[in-house]
Amino acid sequence: MSDALIRDPEGGMPRLLEIMRRLRDPETGCPWDIEQDFASIAPYTIEEAYEVADAIEREAWGELKGELGDLLLQTVYHTQMAEEAGLFSFAEVADAISDKMVARHPHVFGAESREKTAEEQTRDWEAQKARERGSVGTLDGVALGLPALLRALKLQKRLARVGFDWGTTGPVLDKIVEEVHELEEARATSADATEAEFGDLLFVLVNLARHWGVDPEAALRRTNAKVERRFAWIEARLAERGTTPSDSTLEEMDALWDAAKAAERG
Repeated sequence: MSDALIRDPEGGMPRLLEIMRRLRDPETGCPWDIEQDFASIAPYTIEEAYEVADAIEREAWGELKGELGDLLLQTVYHTQMAEEAGLFSFAEVADAISDKMVARHPHVFGAESREKTAEEQTRDWEAQKARERGSVGTLDGVALGLPALLRALKLQKRLARVGFDWGTTGPVLDKIVEEVHELEEARATSADATEAEFGDLLFVLVNLARHWGVDPEAALRRTNAKVERRFAWIEARLAERGTTPSDSTLEEMDALWDAAKAAERG
């Protein structure tokens, strides 16, 4: 029966669950898959989430189905290991998230009114999450594995909810100037102090982004993509001249960078 299911092109979730069970079978499974544990698979889970985000950002809809499948496999992998350890099953994972969605959407599945703005619904969502966490610290439960910029943003949102936040952007801008000066001073002391002050500056920049409604992670990804795009343009122009970046001066490449900017503006 399991062989028939594994080879059924329309087997859906049962097929995927059975494939993972077979891969992890201690007698007949794949040696690599059998050796894995939660810690060794976690980096792949993070990587697959980023690849989903990358496909969406590039609007590569033809790739998105495959990337979502890769991410789904990570959930199946973790739940198979959990089931082997007697912790929980895939069905329990699905039930838990279903229960959470119902509880956090009383305006859809309960008696509450749907006549709320998106902002009001977001506040209600956060309030429900706080009730679920119970009497814990304000910053407890913000995942350590998040990208640093995203984690800083989440920490600041938690702090803002309890009033530990500037009401306007003026003090934030003043703080950025202060942190730049402290960073300059730290460079004269030690590498450790420099790193600490650089982190402080990044944290305040994230705060400014939050006040202005900018997603700092998305903003940096956008800049990264821009740098890649423009430098590829520079390399193409240099190749037309029969040369490479390594054989060019900074002044030559800087001039081409300005040309790339102008080409983008049209």
